[in-house]
Amino acid sequence: MTGAAFDEVIHAPNRLQICSMLAAVDSMEFSVVREALGVSDSVLSKHVKVLQEAQYASVTKVRRRAWLALTPTGRKALAGHIGELRRIVKQAEADR
Repeated sequence: MTGAAFDEVIHAPNRLQICSMLAAVDSMEFSVVREALGVSDSVLSKHVKVLQEAQYASVTKVRRRAWLALTPTGRKALAGHIGELRRIVKQAEADR
């Protein structure tokens, strides 16, 4: 993705929060993300699977722990999505 672009995969509230959390770090433990979102393992797993299928996130399992990370493609998509959200908000504020 180049530039600002609305991304349906990222836009779902939980996935947007997941991507935003992961953008701030190299990786984050699955349980930390789950607790921060206040969702069950299965709900988080479903959202992570969607992000993985879009090649936006990766999961690395080390012993009994799973670590989540945004891929370079995911970081680029998130930046584009945020840019588009900013453009939409700016337009709404200008229309007042």
